[in-house]
Amino acid sequence: MSPSRSILLVGEGNFSFSASVSHSDTETSVTATCLQHQEEALRHEGAAGNIQTIKDAGGAVVFGVDCRKLGECASLQGRVFDRVVFNFPHCGRKSGVKKNRELLKNFFLSCVQVLAEDGEVHVSLCNGQGGTPADHPQREWHNSWQVVSMAAEAHLILTDVHPFESEKLQRYKCTGYRSQDKGFHVEKALLHVFTRSLPYTPAQILKVEEAVEGENVQYNIPAELSDYIFRGFLCSGAVHPVKLVQDFLLEGLAEKWSVSMKTDTIPFLLTAKQLRSCCHDVDSTNCYWIQLLQKDLNSDTLASTDKAKDPLMFLDSRGCTDTPDTPSAAYVASEKMDRVRRKGTESLKSACSLDVDPEGESGLYVLRPSLLPQMEELLTKKEELIINADGRGENEGNNTSVGAEGRKDEGPCGSCNGVNSLLFGISGVVFRNVSVNLWALPSFHELLLRGVFPSECEPIRLLGQRLKTLLAPYGVSLVTEQRGLRLIAQPMGLVGRVFAGDASDNVSHINVTVSLNLDLLAVLLFSLPDWRLLWSHDPRFLNQFTLRPPPGKPFHPFSLFPEHISFDISFWTGPTWEDKKFHAVVREASHGTVEQVKRIDAFSHPDLSQTSYCYRLTYHSHTHALSHTQALQFHKNLESLLSSRLHVTIR
Repeated sequence: MSPSRSILLVGEGNFSFSASVSHSDTETSVTATCLQHQEEALRHEGAAGNIQTIKDAGGAVVFGVDCRKLGECASLQGRVFDRVVFNFPHCGRKSGVKKNRELLKNFFLSCVQVLAEDGEVHVSLCNGQGGTPADHPQREWHNSWQVVSMAAEAHLILTDVHPFESEKLQRYKCTGYRSQDKGFHVEKALLHVFTRSLPYTPAQILKVEEAVEGENVQYNIPAELSDYIFRGFLCSGAVHPVKLVQDFLLEGLAEKWSVSMKTDTIPFLLTAKQLRSCCHDVDSTNCYWIQLLQKDLNSDTLASTDKAKDPLMFLDSRGCTDTPDTPSAAYVASEKMDRVRRKGTESLKSACSLDVDPEGESGLYVLRPSLLPQMEELLTKKEELIINADGRGENEGNNTSVGAEGRKDEGPCGSCNGVNSLLFGISGVVFRNVSVNLWALPSFHELLLRGVFPSECEPIRLLGQRLKTLLAPYGVSLVTEQRGLRLIAQPMGLVGRVFAGDASDNVSHINVTVSLNLDLLAVLLFSLPDWRLLWSHDPRFLNQFTLRPPPGKPFHPFSLFPEHISFDISFWTGPTWEDKKFHAVVREASHGTVEQVKRIDAFSHPDLSQTSYCYRLTYHSHTHALSHTQALQFHKNLESLLSSRLHVTIR
């Protein structure tokens, strides 16, 4: 935001900085203030001349303004500023770091009252005072002013840091060393730029209606997953990094094989039978088991009745808006929750807290942990995957084809013995009930590709080589396993697999599947510091991808150096305890800001049949301002939810 239309400067000494801004930028309206009364302020050398320069340029000078109480200043009532500037704040004399931290915190809390919604706060500090990695050398945290943490108390995030360029300000002369009319060293001083953070949005229970194996069912999405639903990252025309990575991969594979992406709507929900028939490698304890609110065999009647009563927004499994006459999936947000709550409080509990038997089948449903069951059903139903001897590879139904039409096949990659192979694909969000960990994703976008190849072509090796060519520059390596290949990257670990399907009667051909975690690959290809950024609602995130940057262009964080905050929680439980239920409540209570949960102690009482657990939670956010006060509030909310839902006794 440069230049600003209106600037408020606080804590001025001799007004030389304000005069320099007024002189150099005539399009900016300057309001300069200081804490001292006019008589005292004029004692500073050069103050009178600088004040006159400000006024001559159309600016204003206000005396007796406390930067900690800007909202109470009569001269500032009803005004907002594009920029609020505080250069080299200090409590005066030999005040310690704690007093200056308090000054910063109170200033930030005050300045947001007069700051425009898209405004900036500029704070200049001497080298080392801020306590960020931008300082050289960096002070120990406890010995710094902790400027990022103090700003977070006012819901501000550090957006930029750059040198304080005093040499560009011809009239500027620093003053105020230990409350005296003396200068101080500004060499290596830093200018910190802060902007507003988006507010935290509370978790919701989303009601979803969709058809599963001919039955129309209604159920609730667990609260901790509410922000991972209906986001539309993979819609046609989307510029989200997950979509950019998918496009990059499909285009790269299409240089060797024809690729057909299926765009049919597929439900979030699976039956236990579907899960067991296809997802042999998925641990059922890592699934979100769902208890239905309602089920009706006559899905057409239910859908038409419901839409007549309560028109809903219909979306497909990718989150793209759908037409109302295709009742794929519908959800009701918080404003419709009263109707859902009448179905009973039990139905509103997190799905992971439901006591279900994963080994049973009848009446059990699960949020899809993989797209494999839907892939199998689509291939069987539509007969899309064929061995086409003439290599036509025609599309049927809702397909998006990616390929080089007219391409001359290059060796066995495109064909083998005259047989042209087709890769058939689907993509969408999947869910895993995993513990809170830095690289454990409760929801991510899976790209699933399936092809039938002549066995003699060694398709697993060929697909692996092509993926290695595309992804090796970003740190992905291949590891051979019994049935195929694993794609590994550091520090997240597994990012994909290439594996052979079950043996078929046709021994001359082999069924090969490629499964890729698009979220983790997006983290790698765009150098994101945290996978949770992918789910950010902040336009400053998505704006960096509107021009469809190529993979390899690093993301520039809009929140710099966020603090890690740790709290311990300990409690007594009954004789049984499930970690997964605890982790689900942690995600919900913390709004996803807990990045690590570590059990540090467990003790079983020999007489009371109770066990005491102690966990250490690390709060950290690259998307929102996270202050110590906010993290503590989340932590207190966690204690409350644990007591009410899991019936623990907080110690």
